[in-house]
Amino acid sequence: MTPSKNIAIVGAGMAALTCARNLVQAGHRVTVLEKSRGVGGRMATRDSAFGTFDHGAQYFTVRDARFEQALQTNPTLCRPWSANTVQVLNAQGQAEEAPPRVREPHWVPTPGMNALLRDWAAPLRVEVQTRVTAIEPDALNKSQWQLRTTGAEDSLHVYSGFDAVVLAVPSPQAQALLAPVAQANPLLQKIAPVSVAPSWTLMLAFPQAMQPDLNTLGPQWNAARSTHHRIAWLARENSKPGRGAVERWTVQASADWSQEHINDDAARVQAKLLKAFSEVTGIHAEPAHAELHRWLYAKTVQPLGTSHLWDAASGLGVCGDWCLGSRVEDAFVSGLELAQSMAKLAHRIG
Repeated sequence: MTPSKNIAIVGAGMAALTCARNLVQAGHRVTVLEKSRGVGGRMATRDSAFGTFDHGAQYFTVRDARFEQALQTNPTLCRPWSANTVQVLNAQGQAEEAPPRVREPHWVPTPGMNALLRDWAAPLRVEVQTRVTAIEPDALNKSQWQLRTTGAEDSLHVYSGFDAVVLAVPSPQAQALLAPVAQANPLLQKIAPVSVAPSWTLMLAFPQAMQPDLNTLGPQWNAARSTHHRIAWLARENSKPGRGAVERWTVQASADWSQEHINDDAARVQAKLLKAFSEVTGIHAEPAHAELHRWLYAKTVQPLGTSHLWDAASGLGVCGDWCLGSRVEDAFVSGLELAQSMAKLAHRIG
């Protein structure tokens, strides 16, 4: 039997919660620390007066048998999305049928992308609105770790007594937390080549499309990968199962354009993306709702090349989709395989 260890996981996205669930099943005590108000990471859903927007991950595919098995723990939570995906060829929205890789089954949790991870987090100890600001040797036991955090209304707290710390956050955030930690040098050297790109995301609602004499608004497709220089992806949110009837679109800007305009005024970014959206879809109506979100770490440009990093000597590990790519399943595999590595070597921690 592996001795039970006390483990902290920073982040509450797919990689984090997959890792946490498997470590708890192996008999360890796990505390998940998340800076946001809820779990999910980029498997995020934004509420509005007109319905929800999946403004991060739009869907996921299932290629790994272990991921399929994990989803079967609650088989009614995720439903197939007949995405009717096309490849947009130019700024005028001329399109062709998507290649087979794009046509593989698309899955979405209901009623929003965050529903799956909320379900997985339910039995875990998750501290939300808790931003980890520093990793330090424990004040009472130097062989363990403590985490300094800030919370709601700038409250300060120290969580201590951890045998291991897992960083399941974007690579730049992991590097920032590990940089002051002397024992983290082997991890930092391996993470250094990783590169991730930002994404501006625009959310639009057109309730006028529900009028009796206007059955559809815009194109006949529901999702598209775009080659427009400003836009990489568009999706009709109301085409997804369990999402409501109001015409809603999520528009994700291209990585290059987002990087070029990462510090632009939000109103200017919104106006430019709305113009590009009209060019691609042919929808020139004024949206009743328009909202913008900036993801600083959205798409992996250069992955780590291995599913995770685990240093048993220090009790420090990292995982995330950026280890393998950008897919939801990449994050799952990363968190799962880190948990398996930790379980095998747990007796060497501390």
